[in-house]
Amino acid sequence: MKVPLLDLKAQYAALRDEIQPVIETVCDSQYFILGPQVQGFEEEIAAYCDTRHAVGVSSGTDALIVSLMACDIGSGDEVITTPFTFFGTVGSIARVGAKPVFVDSCPTCFNIDPAKIEAAITEHTKAIMPVDLFGQMADMRRIMEIARKHDLIVIEDSAQSIGAAHHGKKTGQYAHLTTFSFFPSKNLGGFGDGGMVVTDDAELAQKCRVLRMHGETKRYHHSFIGGNFRLDALQAAILRVKLRHLDGWSAKRRENAAYYDEKFVDTPVVTPTVYDYNKSIYNQYTIMIPKGRRDQVQAHLTELGVGCAVYYPIPLHLQECFAYLNHKPGDFPSSEVAAGEVLSLPIYPELTDAQKNAVVAAVTKACG
Repeated sequence: MKVPLLDLKAQYAALRDEIQPVIETVCDSQYFILGPQVQGFEEEIAAYCDTRHAVGVSSGTDALIVSLMACDIGSGDEVITTPFTFFGTVGSIARVGAKPVFVDSCPTCFNIDPAKIEAAITEHTKAIMPVDLFGQMADMRRIMEIARKHDLIVIEDSAQSIGAAHHGKKTGQYAHLTTFSFFPSKNLGGFGDGGMVVTDDAELAQKCRVLRMHGETKRYHHSFIGGNFRLDALQAAILRVKLRHLDGWSAKRRENAAYYDEKFVDTPVVTPTVYDYNKSIYNQYTIMIPKGRRDQVQAHLTELGVGCAVYYPIPLHLQECFAYLNHKPGDFPSSEVAAGEVLSLPIYPELTDAQKNAVVAAVTKACG
């Protein structure tokens, strides 16, 4: 049986009757940039995250960039983050002229290891940018303690984890600024790019709003050099529909993950570690295949038509564009091991029992 890694067509089929009318409403209004749909979506996201403010922007990466800009982070500043993440995390730091400073990931949960953060802090450190990878929050309680101790800003990259929780508090309730992505493959995905910044800080929220409009405070008056980071009304309208279903989808993903966890007991598969104090939304279900066999297993699954993917095969400290940071293999061993062993399997809520059984059978056979 063929099983796609993600089946957006199945999700759309279930929502078609809800989504089509809002698309027509936006088209009839001819109000395509910002406006009432975006404002409504911002209010709903703020309520969902239990934060005071939400600012819609053009992508998850742009959410990081505008957050860094709002905190006046730039040339001469250092931002601590992880090398095991999507490029946009570290790319955004470099884009504003700051220096990315890497801290290795936790070998079991893949998020930044808070025990190693303080050793990386220097007089130039201005912020920490933890990533909530694969749907599980980083150890934000400990990270915020470190940040308060050293008077640092925390910008949480939660592109993959909207709705996840840590010690009972959702993403958005810890960091000074938290960012989300609405790329189509995300748990809450649009029909194109989109992003959001949430915060309890009114001043930072207002600065993000100004920066997303080229730094414009009133028509053709610019207080800052910003950018074109605006969210489309069409994306906001579609995402407002999908937001109503998000918690149900996340619960189904956790159910699917529990099924996989049980089936992979007593196999070579290393299943994801989710700590008791965390609630994951499983944006990905990411296993580890040790002993150098990951690529072999991936090839076997691909041949059988079972979708799978490697997020991410090259840790960012070894990417060519960051050679100027002078890192070498072995500098961040946990991230490098993860890059060589991780494999993400289908986890979307529309999976049937037959599809899950096919995934388990294929993985078990490939690992045998």
